Order: sequence, then C-alpha cells, then structure tokens
Amino acid sequence: MKVIFKTSYDNDIDLHEDGWARGRIALLVVVMAALPFLVGEYYLAEAANTLIWSLAGMGLMVLVGHTGQASLGHAAFLAIGAYTDVALMNIGVPWIISFPLAGLATGLFGALVAIPAVRMSGIYLAIATLALFVIVEEMVILLEPITGGVGGLMAPSIEIFGVNFDRYTNLNNFYWLCLAVVVAVTWLYANLLRSPTGRSFLAVRDSEVSARALGINITRTRALAFGLSCGMTGLAGSLLGHYIAYFNYELFSVFISINLLLVVTIGGLGFIQGAFMGAILITAVPQLIAILRGTVNDLTGIDLSVLPGLDTLIFSAILIGFIIYEPAGLWGRWLKTRVWFQLFPLARRDMFRRQKSYLKTERQR
Repeated sequence: MKVIFKTSYDNDIDLHEDGWARGRIALLVVVMAALPFLVGEYYLAEAANTLIWSLAGMGLMVLVGHTGQASLGHAAFLAIGAYTDVALMNIGVPWIISFPLAGLATGLFGALVAIPAVRMSGIYLAIATLALFVIVEEMVILLEPITGGVGGLMAPSIEIFGVNFDRYTNLNNFYWLCLAVVVAVTWLYANLLRSPTGRSFLAVRDSEVSARALGINITRTRALAFGLSCGMTGLAGSLLGHYIAYFNYELFSVFISINLLLVVTIGGLGFIQGAFMGAILITAVPQLIAILRGTVNDLTGIDLSVLPGLDTLIFSAILIGFIIYEPAGLWGRWLKTRVWFQLFPLARRDMFRRQKSYLKTERQR
C-alpha cells in the first residue's frame, strides 16, 4: 500500500493526494478534450449527453449524497434551468449571461422552497419534492407566453464571441463547451467539500444531533445545500435544453428524477466520481439494450422491441442488485477492489463488511 509522507499543512489542504493523482486527472481531461478527434459524431453526442447527466448527477449528489436529503422532483429544476435560459436568450440576452442566470434563478427558487421543505426528512421530504415537481409542471403549461405551453420551445443557437456552439451544426464545439462547464463545476464542487460549508453538509448527513451540538444551524445548512443542488441541476437543464434543441414539459418527466436517483445511487453515494460513473451507466445501458435487441433479432428472429418497459425493468433490476449487494455503488466497488490488490495477500473478506452508518443518538429517529 502506498504511504504518503506529509511534510507541511499544505499537503493536508491540497485537493489531490499527490502529483500522480493530479497527473491522472489532467490526463483524463486531455483525453476527453481530444475525444472529437477519436470518435464519430454519434458517440461524441452520447459523450456530451453523459457529461450533462454527470452535471445533473453532481447537483443531486450535493443533496442526497453529501447532505442526506431525499428528492424525487429534481427534474423540475432541470426544467426551470432550461426554460429560464431559453427565455432569456429569446429576449436577446447572450448565452454567456443567460447560462449563469439560469443556474442562479434555479438555485434561488430551490432555496426558497427549501425553507419549509427541509424541516421534513426521509419519505416526507421525498413526497414534498415530488409535489413540487407536479406544481412546476403545471406552471410550465400555464405560463405559455414564456414557456410555449404544451407546444414547447426551440432553443436558440449558442454563440460566444462570434463562435457557434450549436449541437447539430457544430457538435465538436458544443461538446467542448459541456466539458468546460463540467470541469469547472467539478473543481468548484470538490473545493466546496473541503470548506467549512461542505464539512457542515457532511456533519448534517452523518448525525443531525451531533451537528447541532457543534453549533451548526441545521435548517440553514440544509436550505443552502438544497439551493446549491438546484443551481447545479439548473445548469445541467440549460445544457440539456440546447442538447435536445426543441423541448416541452414532457421531456422533464418524473422518470428523469428517478434516473437521476439511479445515477447517484448506482454510481456511489457520497462520491463525486460516483456521479460520473452513474451517468456513464445510465447513458450506456439504453445503447447496450438497443444492441442486444438487434443481435437477438438477427440471431433468433425475436423482436424485443415489442416488449414494453424493458429499459425500466433492467434499470430496476440493476438498482435492486446494487442496493442489496453493493450499496456503495460502482465507485465503492472500485475502491474495495483497489484496496484488495494493495493489501494482497493480506486482504481479508471481513474488512469489507458493511458498517452501520448511524450513531447511537440517531437510532430512535
């Protein structure tokens, strides 16, 4: 096992554990930036879609993975981000301004509704967010002059300093734009977790009783986490609107919220990397199912496309399997595998036994 010898406090506050970790991330970013030269347009579009889902997954991870709050209505904040961005661009606001404003508006809306909502917890908070999703969906239909109502909106082309970033005419530029946004948000997110605010999020998640004893304002901390989560999700919604190009309220269904929960749960709750691994899975599985359908049809003549809900069935089976056998998700499984190889042949099976995450003070809640 690798041992890092720290010689100063700068090593403790460094975002990366050593130079090798920093180099690996830099290499990954370079490879991702070079992807348009390595793959075709179809796979590049799927990569852009994965980046958008990763951004939305990080937004939900703030709430579920790092603050311990449940949400079944995050598709509503995707919708708010998308509609706000397009509405601002339709009145002449450039994208470079409308994009952060969309995230800010979504975050403020989320913080406002969080003030009464975060006083609830568990299944009650999940039901409250689901009810909020229904309200937002009805508001989209009622505000037809702004949102286009049932008909929807066409997202204008993105132009920054004369450079076009349209998803259909300049896919390479749009992909690089999504990559730049995701890298920037990931860097800010990782630094947030190292700040006093981020540590208060983790304290509230692990034990509200202990956090309150340390002087942390539980309601304010949870409301702040809710607002930040909604703001990041709103940014993802803005990019998603431009990725789809033409959308209406049906795009942001409750199944999107469920898929976002799949992203953070299967990827690994409490890990930023889990949002990326979950997004890769959630975007890759439909493609694998399509390939499987074609292969089975070619080999046996059985047309699986006539089976309704096959995608949902497979996603549900994957989720149940992870909850039962690997609640730490894909990233948790990778960490266990890495530790096993580092300790081999001294690794023991018992060292990965599941631990109770609650404290004695939490057992009666």
